[in-house]
Amino acid sequence: MKERPTSFDIAALAGVSQPTVSRALSGSPSVSEATRKRIEAIARQLNYTVDKNASGLRRRHSKTIALLFFEDPTPDQSLINPFFLSMLGSLTRTCSLRGYDLLTSFQQMSNDWHVDYEDSHKADGIILLGYGDYELYRSRLAALIEQGTHFVRWGSVQPGEPGITIGGDNFAGGSDAGAHLIDGGRRRIAFIGQASSHYPEFHDRYRGACAAQAAAGIAADPLLQVDALNTQQAGYDAVMTLKARGNPFDAIFAASDTLAIGALRALEELGIAVPRDVAVIGFDDIPAAGLTHPPLTTVAQNYLLAGEQLVDTLLRLIRGEPTESATLPVRLVVRRSSGASG
Repeated sequence: MKERPTSFDIAALAGVSQPTVSRALSGSPSVSEATRKRIEAIARQLNYTVDKNASGLRRRHSKTIALLFFEDPTPDQSLINPFFLSMLGSLTRTCSLRGYDLLTSFQQMSNDWHVDYEDSHKADGIILLGYGDYELYRSRLAALIEQGTHFVRWGSVQPGEPGITIGGDNFAGGSDAGAHLIDGGRRRIAFIGQASSHYPEFHDRYRGACAAQAAAGIAADPLLQVDALNTQQAGYDAVMTLKARGNPFDAIFAASDTLAIGALRALEELGIAVPRDVAVIGFDDIPAAGLTHPPLTTVAQNYLLAGEQLVDTLLRLIRGEPTESATLPVRLVVRRSSGASG
């Protein structure tokens, strides 16, 4: 007896994913007209009919949101960015208040994490935190859109990006950090962190600091920028690189508090006094920022508001309501590492 054709058979012949077949046959606008017609033609050739009972089950909401973390090197082996740990409480609480469960999953970028969560009945939508190299990550986001997956991510809000993004105002934060250092008499400001389109959040922070310098008539020295990933060791190594280059610097703006903490350790080992010789500013205001020696000046992101916005934006997507990316305000938190008293 010949087996009944399945949506997987159609997907193989059409060269698309099985979720794309499901959405095309249900009339989803997320599938292009050309792809839909190709899938429908193959379905007719195979005498394929939609199982309405199964289709009805798929449309039921699980009342669950999936939160996907991505590996981020950390000294405590948690592999989760400390800022995201701060945000987790807000995400969990907001989901509970909205009547949703939160399914937390830990992913590696090498895994097929973008395979559809919704069609597996695990969740109605996905929140994405962390991603590493954005140029590699971007294609995964495009795949999610093709599948019609409801998702929202935390990151840098950029024109023309795939999907919906919620993020802090990285450029303004960088500008505020640069202006604060300049107001304190600093003129040779080093930047620690990746400054390219591969890491757009760090890049925006760097551009903001450069803009503050330009406004003050100071030319940013490219030799005072050191690429560094988000680890304490990378912050430590970056300071050693700056020292080896021999270009004088009287301030460091680190793209994250994690990098700044590593930088403080290196400066201490080199006998460079903070803030007398070199002022230091970080970004994020993680809990450890107030516990360093000296306490770290930083740009605070509102993790409570961030969690609420991520959840509520995703729920609007799930309900089919209009929504858009949003940039959240940040604020400078001044402590002793930049020369402040107290």
